[in-house]
Amino acid sequence: MQIKFRSISISHKNAPVKIREIISLDEQAIHSILLKLKDFFSLGDALILSTCNRTEVYYSHELDLSKEIIKLIGLEKGLPEIINYLEYFEIFNLDRPAITHLFRVSMGLEAQVVGDIQISNQVKRAYQASADLNMAGPFLHRLMHSIFFTNKRVVQETAFRDGAASISYATIELIESLTSNTLQPRILLIGVGEIGEDVAKNMVHLPEAKVKITNRTLAKAERIASELGFEVVPFENCLEAMKEADVIVCSIQKSEPFITKALISEFEIMSYKLLVDLSVPRSIETSVEDVPGVVLYNVDNIKSKASATLETRLAAVPQVEEIIEESIKDFYNWKKEMMVSPTINKLKSTLEQIRKEEMARFLKNPDEKEYAVIDKITKSMMQKILKVPVIQLRAACQRDQAEEMIKSISDLFDLDKVNTEQ
Repeated sequence: MQIKFRSISISHKNAPVKIREIISLDEQAIHSILLKLKDFFSLGDALILSTCNRTEVYYSHELDLSKEIIKLIGLEKGLPEIINYLEYFEIFNLDRPAITHLFRVSMGLEAQVVGDIQISNQVKRAYQASADLNMAGPFLHRLMHSIFFTNKRVVQETAFRDGAASISYATIELIESLTSNTLQPRILLIGVGEIGEDVAKNMVHLPEAKVKITNRTLAKAERIASELGFEVVPFENCLEAMKEADVIVCSIQKSEPFITKALISEFEIMSYKLLVDLSVPRSIETSVEDVPGVVLYNVDNIKSKASATLETRLAAVPQVEEIIEESIKDFYNWKKEMMVSPTINKLKSTLEQIRKEEMARFLKNPDEKEYAVIDKITKSMMQKILKVPVIQLRAACQRDQAEEMIKSISDLFDLDKVNTEQ
């Protein structure tokens, strides 16, 4: 049975944030699931990508393991009824759609804010996690490096990554829009992980704002604050800072909401308080909006108004898709070559064995010079005999007829029998 590259995906396109946060995986969960995939299914190629917008598993196997993998996620998350969420998953059970999807995700074509550069780094980290556990074989290694090369081409050859359109920048635009009538709005950023740090750097587009940042690891908050000229609030003083802030941007990893309706209800809100939740799972209770004066946005309803940038990016999409198609075509040519390589190697091994046996049979105690001449002649003959079947195999690859040609050559030279005996 043929090994196929497959994937399962739950994303902002087919599941709301309330579902995505249930499925979302942290680094420890990803590590655990990868090991289970290795132990239970002997997978050599597997990659797990989990961001605020998507959780996806890519793998190579002869069987469709989508339900088994979803159950593994449920086991890891303590969700015995996870199979009930099957309708939210998109399943890719054929090589081409699964590979194309990974290319599109990695380039940012499937991002909420088209061209969001953060996804590129997230994909690299997912690949590194697989490589660290020896879960990336030759196929996945080649595929990922094709993707990285494609990303480089997209940056160099198109305007797709030009400008500052990202979920982080969209957050800044949202804040700017909603605080336009506020003199020097007071902003508190809670959490400076990847997204939080990106938001902090984009705060330069709000020159009138008074920005404070807080983080569980104080040293990281101090480093970022010193670079950007912001004030640092120790995490234990976060509550007081929240009371004072006009805008609270929360980007922390926590299994339970960090900001609750009960907490916000204790605040004295003079006019308004804007809460922006960039966490998945969500770190702010949705019911906070029941509190008068509170407005809540999350990753699903932040819409970028960077129209000029987005228009430029959208105009570049056809060019990006063309580059992706070229890369996939090159990758498939390599994949086809890989398909026939074992047969070519078996054939070489079989002919080399025959050559050595015949050399040993007819050359009894030859002198060194005589042996070298005959060795050279027989090797040359073997290469000429190999040339035609190798050319035919590679040509069959291009016609998508490699399987038939492999069978014919294997039967003709009895390669399977020879390989078994060896």
